[in-house]
Amino acid sequence: MSRPPFPPFDAETAAIKTRLAEDAWNSRNPMLVAQAYTMDSQWRNRTTFIRGRSEIVSFLTHKWATEHEYRLIKEFWGFRNNRMAVRFAYEWHDATGCWFRSYGNEMWEFDEVGLMRRRFASINDLAIADADRLFHWPQGRRPDSHPGLSELGL
Repeated sequence: MSRPPFPPFDAETAAIKTRLAEDAWNSRNPMLVAQAYTMDSQWRNRTTFIRGRSEIVSFLTHKWATEHEYRLIKEFWGFRNNRMAVRFAYEWHDATGCWFRSYGNEMWEFDEVGLMRRRFASINDLAIADADRLFHWPQGRRPDSHPGLSELGL
């Protein structure tokens, strides 16, 4: 199994890889997302340590059961060879209807066939009012016409 584009990355392929990751996460399909990672992929997501696709699926299943109406935007920040730095923000609400915008940075490392073998994510949550939401597209892939993080001033 392979996942183009392949390293080493340039500005164009890094942007494509980032958008493909964003699209997969916005599907909120844990099985689909997990296919982009190596079988023994290592994650640190906040303070949770995850190893392998089955743990990724379990983690994401729980995440999207508690983070309702999840919408994500990713933007690549830098790249070198098989590594990328990405920043992101996503909006969601909890079971009580309280909205949040979660901001973070990820460090990614890919194998030679384009699967991510390591992902380190640092994330902070900010409570926001419904009126302060910026991500209003229908659930699923962000439309190409919707602004990215830089255009939104995030």
